[in-house]
Amino acid sequence: MSYLIKGQARTDGATRLAAPGTAGLRYLTFDLLRLPAGGTYTLPTDGEETVVYLLAGHGAVSAEGRTRPLALGPRRSVFLDPPSAVYLPPHTGARITADAAGIEAALVRAPSSSRAPAVAVGSADAERRVVGASNWQRTVYNVVDAARGAQRLLVGETVNPPGNWSSYPPHKHDVRTAAGELPMEEVYYYLTRPAGGFGLQMLCTAPGHPAPIDGVYRVEAGDLLAIPRGYHPVVAAAGYELFYLWAMAGEESVYGAWSDDPAYAWVRERERELLQAGTAPGHKA
Repeated sequence: MSYLIKGQARTDGATRLAAPGTAGLRYLTFDLLRLPAGGTYTLPTDGEETVVYLLAGHGAVSAEGRTRPLALGPRRSVFLDPPSAVYLPPHTGARITADAAGIEAALVRAPSSSRAPAVAVGSADAERRVVGASNWQRTVYNVVDAARGAQRLLVGETVNPPGNWSSYPPHKHDVRTAAGELPMEEVYYYLTRPAGGFGLQMLCTAPGHPAPIDGVYRVEAGDLLAIPRGYHPVVAAAGYELFYLWAMAGEESVYGAWSDDPAYAWVRERERELLQAGTAPGHKA
């Protein structure tokens, strides 16, 4: 089974890349939405919560229960501006409308019984952190989680500088442990700067796993990786920034509820040494 879904030609409207049943996923649905200037898209009204995650452009989301549209953007690109998103609880009628710049967005969905209100997360609202050290330092934004009303979804983004690693030391979140790990599936959606770049994405399970995975994938702009289980570190090619939108979902979804690969404990210790010495800005949550 391949866990990599290659990018498709961009067309107006919504294009599905993954859904329950894709490469072992149980909860997550991931669509790409492209709207020209003035274009509109009506979201399904069902039992799934939705995150409208802006990649580029400017627009608004009109949602039931809100007297005014929820702003989406503006965002020139994922490499130039902070994220912008809208969270919609299940059974909420909503329509996305693009302004003159048009819209490119991801629609991330999962089953939910949340009764939270629809809410916009603007560029000033998302939590920005520089995490890691040395050549595994990167920028992370946590955008939608339980604090925004989401029950199952955790959605955000990471940008690797050229040649840098992330999801590193390798971590996983595929079993429940007394130490706090929770089973949560995930998807990564990639973009690069400049165009034509790539990254190398690993996906491998712990030794002895009853459903083993052991793969390395060349990932390019527009590709999506399904991560039903296993460790999943990724590195950007030299000379190219690598962006990926990440979305997690499970019966319980808690950011940070993962376990590092114990073989790389020395990397975590080295990270602490570099940060304490003041030679590497940022921190790892």
